[in-house]
Amino acid sequence: MYDVLAREAPAVGTQLHDQGAPPYGMVPIGHGAPIFPKAERRRKAYPVGGRGEIEFGSPMFDLVAILAQGFKRRELLDWGGVALRVLNVVTVEPPAFKDGRARFRAVTPVVMKGSGRDSTGRVVTRQGWLLPTDFEFPVFFQNNLRRKAETLGLDPEVSLTAITWVGAKRSFSVGPGSKPGAPLEVELTGPPQTLQAIWSWGLGQANLAGFGWIRA
Repeated sequence: MYDVLAREAPAVGTQLHDQGAPPYGMVPIGHGAPIFPKAERRRKAYPVGGRGEIEFGSPMFDLVAILAQGFKRRELLDWGGVALRVLNVVTVEPPAFKDGRARFRAVTPVVMKGSGRDSTGRVVTRQGWLLPTDFEFPVFFQNNLRRKAETLGLDPEVSLTAITWVGAKRSFSVGPGSKPGAPLEVELTGPPQTLQAIWSWGLGQANLAGFGWIRA
């Protein structure tokens, strides 16, 4: 995605890469993983083959327009050494969430970093990665939602009301280390426009790396 931004809007790409968006330096872009419905399933291997789709998103209309334009100009995407031929690009509008309620299920692991302290307040790790079952997770998860809203200039009064499902723990290598997390389903309440933005961005941290993606 940074390569697309570098070609289509270099100043925007540089700003997001070097500083992120104020006031927290967040990057309002997310994506999922390619899905191939008819690919042969093999144990311990990601199913690839035939026609599929991959989703990219942002709560910022200008970024969506830039990414869509950039992908339309490409014939191939390189996904971890797998060549994906671009056949079509379609933009998708978020749901309305008129009643101020939403249920989101992340199809990729949600990652969240906490304080690194245990229930007694003692520091036990400098990494502090949280799973949805950890006691700190709801507070840090909700703070992340509100920071996203503030980054976009939206009403930050969004709340986590329930975690309704947690998938298996998974870890993925990102840069020099790995980030552990788990897919999950949550119920949120908040202003419709804020819920739309979260749907377009993703849940938790490291959405730019593919974590916490909400499938359309």
